[in-house]
Amino acid sequence: MKSNPVVYLVDDEPIARKTLTHLLSTVGMQVEAFSSAADFLQNVDVQANGCLLLDLFMPNISGLDLLQMMHERGITLPTIFVTGHGDVTTAVRAMKAGAFDYIEKPFGHQELLDRVNQAIAQDARQRGHIRLVRDWSHRLSTLSDRERQVMDMVVAGRMSKEIATELGVSLKTIERHRSRIMEKVQVGSVAELVRVVMSTESELAMVA
Repeated sequence: MKSNPVVYLVDDEPIARKTLTHLLSTVGMQVEAFSSAADFLQNVDVQANGCLLLDLFMPNISGLDLLQMMHERGITLPTIFVTGHGDVTTAVRAMKAGAFDYIEKPFGHQELLDRVNQAIAQDARQRGHIRLVRDWSHRLSTLSDRERQVMDMVVAGRMSKEIATELGVSLKTIERHRSRIMEKVQVGSVAELVRVVMSTESELAMVA
């Protein structure tokens, strides 16, 4: 995966590819252009970062079809559809399919650059969140079975005395477990622990 964000461009019209590549390059953006969806899929890294400028109407594999194929392959690039034949129905379909934005030709250069920058910023935020959740997941995986059991009960709102009674151990033992859980997960409060557990479970559920 490239460390710097890349603006991927898929358009079957040579003039459009040349014009957009020039525009984006003049402001220092790295651009990789493709003439077809198939060419893009064959060459793009599944972990590519940046965004995608995608022509909506292309032969063989349309923009909407490509977006669906990207989702199936785990390619999460924020996608901006670009079209000269747009209508409200098509725009709605694009957004429902998971597009980041939709822009119709002709458009102003600054308008396009602004949307590209917004898409790249969203991609960075999303990837940062994913890294954070993976880190949390790793921390949670270091808990012992008993610590995990106690943590689940703490997150469910159970008091230490209740947990001790239910598990048949001393209050001191439960407090010791809680202390180790906080240390391993690297949180300073039950509220933080709840946020970590809920965020991690929610992210894993989306991936499953």
